[in-house]
Amino acid sequence: MGRHSSMPDGYGSAGADPRPRSRGRTVAIATALVLVVAAGTALAVRSDLLGLGDSCGDSVSLGVMASPDIAPALRDAAERAHRQKVTSDGNCLDVTVTSSDSYKVAQSLRDGGGKPDFQVWVPDSGLWLKRVGANSGATSVTAAGNIASSPVGVGMVPTAAKSFGWPDKTYSWTQLTGAAMKGDALRLGAADPARSATGLLALTKLAAAAQKSGDGDGTQAAAMAKVLSQRTSDSDGQLMDTVARDSSGTEAGNPRRNEALILSEQAAYTHNAEAGDEGALDLFYPKDGSPALDYPFSLVDEGALTTDQSRAALRFMTLLSAPQGRTLLEKHGFRTEGTGSPEAVAAQAGGRSPQPYAEPSSEPATEEQIEQTLGMWTITVQSARITTVVDASGSMANLVPNRGQSRMEVTKASMLRALATFTPEDEIGLWEFSTLLDGNRDYKQLVPTERLGDAKGTGTQRDRLSAAFTGLQPVPDGATGLYDTTLAAYKAATSSYKDGKFNALVVVTDGVNEDAGSISRSGLISRLEELSDPERPVPLIAIAVGPDTDKQEIEQIAAATGGSGHQVSDPADIQQVILNAIIKAGAKSN
Repeated sequence: MGRHSSMPDGYGSAGADPRPRSRGRTVAIATALVLVVAAGTALAVRSDLLGLGDSCGDSVSLGVMASPDIAPALRDAAERAHRQKVTSDGNCLDVTVTSSDSYKVAQSLRDGGGKPDFQVWVPDSGLWLKRVGANSGATSVTAAGNIASSPVGVGMVPTAAKSFGWPDKTYSWTQLTGAAMKGDALRLGAADPARSATGLLALTKLAAAAQKSGDGDGTQAAAMAKVLSQRTSDSDGQLMDTVARDSSGTEAGNPRRNEALILSEQAAYTHNAEAGDEGALDLFYPKDGSPALDYPFSLVDEGALTTDQSRAALRFMTLLSAPQGRTLLEKHGFRTEGTGSPEAVAAQAGGRSPQPYAEPSSEPATEEQIEQTLGMWTITVQSARITTVVDASGSMANLVPNRGQSRMEVTKASMLRALATFTPEDEIGLWEFSTLLDGNRDYKQLVPTERLGDAKGTGTQRDRLSAAFTGLQPVPDGATGLYDTTLAAYKAATSSYKDGKFNALVVVTDGVNEDAGSISRSGLISRLEELSDPERPVPLIAIAVGPDTDKQEIEQIAAATGGSGHQVSDPADIQQVILNAIIKAGAKSN
């Protein structure tokens, strides 16, 4: 399966708490309005507080972009507001709701190009807000509060669910996924974690559960990801089209149809309402906790909104938070803050006691867990072809503060950890560079870029690379020959490009270019731009380590290839930076 657009440099966790959180002026307004609405049912229905009446002044138009799952509920709310002539500061609300997959909207806002034609965005998870916020040039998005939530579980066709002892028997995430890893025991589908918050939250939960059970090196999590990747759909909507709808007939036995899906409770609710008894799913709620989608109501480019638009947006949010709005959301399969018991929603979604549908959602994943999981997924799903180029100049012998080890020693350890995350199908190679290294050249190829699982003598390419990384040593009196090395390595990487793989060049340096006889920086950038081909992308991931580097320099050089430059103070961070950079580069190349 190909690599899809992926997550950005950082993420927030998707909490289950749908309560509004104060954020500045606009959220203070929102909070005040919510308090007015929540003050009591008798007050809430008064037309003078809700702005209901036979007539109103001008209309204030508000564009709302929403995740496809919640868009129908928001349209119903908008139509109700129109019928009831709900006003904001005396102006009728004229709310238009459109929908698009959250990952597509996030990427558009993250790119920051052009003025959006909507003022409010309701994605299915706060993860997407973090994706947008990770780019300094992105369109600003301000979360005003969460309007709904939906836990993530595993839905199965009745024949499969019965074989698993539903509803009486409960399972952990790893147990449910483990069943799918046993041959044809269960055909389990999921949405691409790079494009689906549901898929990413579930995979992160799986990885965390595997680690807790002793999966220290991540091999079990990678194996689960590999199995899931075989039956992964590009989006949540496409995933729902893959499930067998005839549980007792030919569809259930069709190997192309999934018997189980990782999906949200709301998705199961909607599916069951449309499919009827014959095609309904039974829903497992893993006993180690379900992550949850949290539907943040967000203002887009808040500074550019008029006062009327800001107030209208928050007015619409308070309607959704009022009793009628919560009831409407619940009728569409969402949980809300006012839900006394989720039993009605869970029952329609296929949940039955003693499945733990009423248990609180699991603790939100940390940003680090999300990043690591997506990095693991990105590497696992599509084979990579990456040449690594490591600085071996004399300054790499300098000690890292508070570690008692040299930059080279810490760098080697971090690179070896990164190597462990790649699969036998990935192709990895190694160069080193320094002046006085190889005659007139500043660089030397130590291990050619080849498949890690290929046999090499008595071992494999992975064994050969591990030995080469371990053997790296600083060159006494060697200086940083950065420019000539980068150009030579990039030429080699582009000339050996492999279709169907994620091709990249990783350069790690602890200093600026010190070879006076090398190509100039401007000359290097020009040559890299000439060699770079959008149809055959090879992003340069440049990592500057320590205080003697120039972040602006490496960012400029990397940008010439569509890659990214990063600066770290501690070489131990190299592994995580590489994973995050692969994610970022993968987003640009799809």
